[in-house]
Amino acid sequence: MLLLLGVLGLFMINAKKLSDYYKESIELQVILRDNVKEQQALLLKDSLAVMPFVRKIQYVSKDMAAERFKKENPEENFAVLGFNPLYASIDISLYARYVHPDSLKAIEQNIAGRSTVRELYYQRTLVSEVLDKAKQIGMVILVISAIMAIVVLFLIDNTIRLAMFSNRFLIKTMQMVGATRGFIAKPFDVRSIINGGISALLAIAGLIVLIYFAESAMPEIKSMRDYVMTGLLFLGLIVIGIGISLVSTHRSVMKYLKLKLDDLY
Repeated sequence: MLLLLGVLGLFMINAKKLSDYYKESIELQVILRDNVKEQQALLLKDSLAVMPFVRKIQYVSKDMAAERFKKENPEENFAVLGFNPLYASIDISLYARYVHPDSLKAIEQNIAGRSTVRELYYQRTLVSEVLDKAKQIGMVILVISAIMAIVVLFLIDNTIRLAMFSNRFLIKTMQMVGATRGFIAKPFDVRSIINGGISALLAIAGLIVLIYFAESAMPEIKSMRDYVMTGLLFLGLIVIGIGISLVSTHRSVMKYLKLKLDDLY
C-alpha cells in the first residue's frame, strides 16, 4: 500500500514537472527594428538577461534567422528577392511561473516599449491551450490522487486492526494479571514502529527500481527528475508508514483494554 502511495506521489511530482516543461518550451521572440546594430542588440540582450522571468536567452542575427528559415523551409529561396527580409531577434524562454496571461502582458509592456524593439511575438493561442490543459490535467490528477490516498490509508489501517484482533485475548490476559496499560501497549507500539519503518524502506526500494526502469525505457524523463521532491516523498513515506502503523496499533490496544472479557468473543 505504501508503494502504491509512493507511485501516486511520483506521478504528481512528475505531472507538475511535465506541465512546467511544456510551459518553458513556449518562446518569446523580441523582433528588433531593421536599423538596430548588432552592438545595440547585444546590449539589449544583456539588459534582458538579468530579468527574473528569463530562463534562457539567445540573440539571433538576420543571417542566423535566414539559415534557420532555410532549414525549416528548404523549398524557399531568398535569392529572387535580392535581400534578406527577416529581422534580427532575441529569443527568450521563460520560467514556468511566468507563463500566465497577466505575467506575459506585463512582460510584453516592459519589452515592447523599448526604442530598438519592433514587436514582441509569441503564440498566444498555444499559451492558452497549454494553461487550460495543465489546469484540467492537474485537477483530474489531484482528485484521483486524493481518492487513492484515502483508500490506501484506510486499507493500511484496517489491515493493522485486523492483525491486532488476533492478539485481543493476549492483551486482555496481560491486563487481568495486573499489567498497566503503558506496559501492555509498549511492545506492540515498538513492533509497529519497526514494521512501519521496514514497510516504508521496502516501498522506497520498490520506487527506486520503478524509477530506474522508467528512465531506462524513456531516457528523456531523466531531465525532469526532482531530487528534492523525490527525497521529500521518501521521507513522507517513512513518516506515514511509521505514523499510521503506530496510531492504528495503539488505538487497537486501547480499544481491547477497555472492552469487557465477554465482549472479546
